[in-house]
Amino acid sequence: MIMNATIAEKEILTPEEFLQNWQAHRRLTRKVIAAFPEKELFGFSIGGMRPFAELAKEMLAIAVPGLKEIVTGIQTTYNHDNNIQTKQELLDAWDEATEQIEVYWKQIPRERFRENINMFGEYNFPVFVNITYAVDNEIHHRGQGYVYLRALGIEPPAFYDRW
Repeated sequence: MIMNATIAEKEILTPEEFLQNWQAHRRLTRKVIAAFPEKELFGFSIGGMRPFAELAKEMLAIAVPGLKEIVTGIQTTYNHDNNIQTKQELLDAWDEATEQIEVYWKQIPRERFRENINMFGEYNFPVFVNITYAVDNEIHHRGQGYVYLRALGIEPPAFYDRW
């Protein structure tokens, strides 16, 4: 590897393309949330896994707070406790977070993506790795949502229907 290569020479995706990909995943996850009947969203689980609303709350607790920490440098503690109790409140929180991701993303200078940050005091990795964790976490939990929906006899959105 050339040690003095510029960020652009190292990129596979631009930050803008990465954001577009993440937002596409968020659109699909929103469709999964919307597919659940309210009662099952908050109460249905399989094999001791958490209900999908709890998984979505976790996703909310990572995405915007993590980006905010990256932008401000103010370390926070991971916490997904909140007062979301209805499907509509969860969808509204999801939509608000999606907008906030755009706001914070635009404040991350390109060169910061390779800087280390100890996000939530737990994940000491480069910024792009911490953001990738947020996306991977969402995809992982969305997969659980697919299993739940199928177990409930509900056809989930097509996994490729992100755009």
